[in-house]
Amino acid sequence: MKKIITSGKRKRAIAKALIREGSGKVTINKKPFTSLQKFDKFKIEEPLRIAEKILGKLNFDIEINVKSGGEKSQIEAARVALSRAIIKFTNSKELSEAFLSYDRNLLVADVRRKEAYKPGDSRARAMRQTSYR
Repeated sequence: MKKIITSGKRKRAIAKALIREGSGKVTINKKPFTSLQKFDKFKIEEPLRIAEKILGKLNFDIEINVKSGGEKSQIEAARVALSRAIIKFTNSKELSEAFLSYDRNLLVADVRRKEAYKPGDSRARAMRQTSYR
C-alpha cells in the first residue's frame, strides 16, 4: 500500500499530511474537514475540487495533523500540505499546472513571517518620535 507524507507551513503553523489509498476521506486533526467553519471548509475544498475535475474520482484518504500558529494559519498550512500530497501521490503534471494557475499558494508556501522587534524598542518598525524642546 502506497503511503506518502508531505508538509506545509504558514507563519508559525506546521501541517503534515499522510495520504494513502482509500475512498476520498479528508481529516484534519482527526476530525472530518466538513466540520470546519464555512470559509475554512471552502479553502480545504479548493484543491480537492480541482483534483476531482482533472483526475475524476478521488481514490485516496488524507489525514492532516496541524500544530501551532493561529486558526487561519493552520488552515493555510493544511491546504499546502494537502495539495502537495495529492501531486506527489498522483504524479500528475497536469494537476500541478492546474494548481499553480489557480493559486500559486496551493503548492508554494508563503514565506512571510512576523518581523522581529528592534533592540531598545517595543515594536518592529518605526522608531518612537522624539521632540527636543
